[in-house]
Amino acid sequence: MTDTSSDASYRVSADELRQFIERFERLEAEKKDIADQQKEVMAEAKARGYDTKVMRKVIALRKRDRDDIAEEEAVLEMYKSALGM
Repeated sequence: MTDTSSDASYRVSADELRQFIERFERLEAEKKDIADQQKEVMAEAKARGYDTKVMRKVIALRKRDRDDIAEEEAVLEMYKSALGM
């Protein structure tokens, strides 16, 4: 004789696990779609003559705090000056 409450608990856990996995898989698919759209935007910008490498740097800078950027740029200038650049 099997313990039916244990079997029911296992089925509920298995169903819940399946739901988590399926949600994650849907999010992965959405993430891939978004990445594909981002590639299309960059390809379009490149076709119009924009430098996508520089665009990516600008995008990264826009995510950062202005004070952090200013500090990094000041240190960069100091290093360049020390090297005669």
